[in-house]
Amino acid sequence: MSGDAWLTLAIVGATVVALARELLNPAATVLTGLVALLVFGVVTPEQAFSGFANPAPVTVAALYVLARAVEKTGGLQPILAATLGRGSGTRSGLARLLFPVAASSAFLNNTPIVAMLAPQVTEWSQRRGLSPSRFLMPLSFAAILGGLITVIGTSTNLVVSGLLADHGRRPLGMFELTLIGLPLAVSGVAYLVAFGPALLPERRAPRGELTDGVREFAVNMTVVPGGPLHGRPVAEGGLRHLQGVFLVEIEREGELIAPVAPTTVLHGGDRLTFVGKADLIVDLQSTRGLVSAERDQLAEFDTVRHTFFEVVVGAASPLTGKTVREAHFRGRYQAAVVAIHRAGERVRAKLGDVRLRVGDTLLLLTDPGFEERWRHRNDFLLVSRLGGSPPAVTRRAWIAALVGLGIVAVASSGLLPILEAALLGAVVLVASGVLSPGEAGSAVDLNVILVIAGSFGLGAAMESTGLAARLAELLVGGFSGLGDRGVLLGIVLATLALTEMITNNAAAILVFPIALSTSEALGIEPRGLAVGVAVAASASFLTPIGYQTNTMVYGPGRYHFSDYARLGFPLTVWIVLVTVWTVPLLWPLR
Repeated sequence: MSGDAWLTLAIVGATVVALARELLNPAATVLTGLVALLVFGVVTPEQAFSGFANPAPVTVAALYVLARAVEKTGGLQPILAATLGRGSGTRSGLARLLFPVAASSAFLNNTPIVAMLAPQVTEWSQRRGLSPSRFLMPLSFAAILGGLITVIGTSTNLVVSGLLADHGRRPLGMFELTLIGLPLAVSGVAYLVAFGPALLPERRAPRGELTDGVREFAVNMTVVPGGPLHGRPVAEGGLRHLQGVFLVEIEREGELIAPVAPTTVLHGGDRLTFVGKADLIVDLQSTRGLVSAERDQLAEFDTVRHTFFEVVVGAASPLTGKTVREAHFRGRYQAAVVAIHRAGERVRAKLGDVRLRVGDTLLLLTDPGFEERWRHRNDFLLVSRLGGSPPAVTRRAWIAALVGLGIVAVASSGLLPILEAALLGAVVLVASGVLSPGEAGSAVDLNVILVIAGSFGLGAAMESTGLAARLAELLVGGFSGLGDRGVLLGIVLATLALTEMITNNAAAILVFPIALSTSEALGIEPRGLAVGVAVAASASFLTPIGYQTNTMVYGPGRYHFSDYARLGFPLTVWIVLVTVWTVPLLWPLR
């Protein structure tokens, strides 16, 4: 290999490791690798930024706007109400839930679908005495499976379609992937319904634990007038770093002070609200100058001024890798962290010192406006109010539904390409008032768009330096003895391995040039290999970090890391077998 090829291998390898270890958020990692290739002269500016001129990122952005409109107008609420119904059985509930979810995910981005439904599914299951852990992971898996049905079902399909177009090939048709995606979705959902209850553990959700024991977390105390704390700042009075208990807010003459700064001066009669574990309130009982505000010393936070929320930390969150204290959580979010759940267990350490990770579930005490402020920001993958009512269906839900149907109809009929149809739909949603321009802009996950666009440059470097051709030779040497299906198997397995470590879009873009070089070396048609890449890149069922929806349900379902492989491994094997056997029949390799 040439020097540029070795350099590309080193930079791409470092990018993959950084993505897998979550050293930076995915967009920053990919763009850093891309800039390095550009600085060292491995790629030209045209090659480096070719992804920003590709239709795929823009199409994905437009479809995010559609998904946000459906979410805002409550368009999926009638479907959810009709599917869950009043039944109480686990398998019957799964069947009524998962098939419509997969069907919806064929046309809408699966991330907002899971974000909308996960809190409601949790409430529904708990009201019927069922464990949310039996429903949330299947919900995520069904949304992923549904994305395989159409080219707009997931951004990965659009990325592969864009790559085909970049190389002079016909892009994927709207329903071209349906030939393999629909059988996989139907059989995959049937597997989840049949075996999910047996393979998934029964665990209580963090929200259930909090709801059952809210008194465990809240205590009100009053500053004694003229006492040792009167006239002293919070920090000087020793109330800033109590073991296991911390000060959330101060009520003074009907006014709330929150968040509480270390320099806030205490007045006699101030009502102080602390949160923490009940068995640690001895810290407060021994504090001179404080008396219990209530006879039982414990207060429930169920007023209009403060309530509990459950949030999940995502890979793109600025909280990742920081402690609650380092992130200045109370000042930034006007919320107090009352519990942290990780890998199915509650973190028992002092909360301010816990370094947050992707997938952590935080139980917060804050004002009711928290959800509106942070629901559509990258700080949290999921924001749900405990005991909150589902969004109502608005009068403009029919507009969002018609726009979605119009995009599918226009693109599938060939009247307009998918890019133009999606952009036109986004414009209609803003012009009709379903979304404001600001809401449309905030609906787009910029991190995903940047990862897609930046990864195109990495793929171009692999191709232009000959690295992809060399890797293809190794692949052919290892699997060519098994024939064309063996080569396809190698492509699928390589994509699966990458998609569990890095983002699905980056995995597809990195493997695509290898698949293309392989097809050229063997003289086979590349379209079937491209379809294999698209299917495998979305088939992330083995870990909670391989796909965003898996991360979203990780904490709320109280899952352990191994739970994903327990349910997902048989499903992954099935998808590999079906793909390797079926693709050469539907997209002949020769």
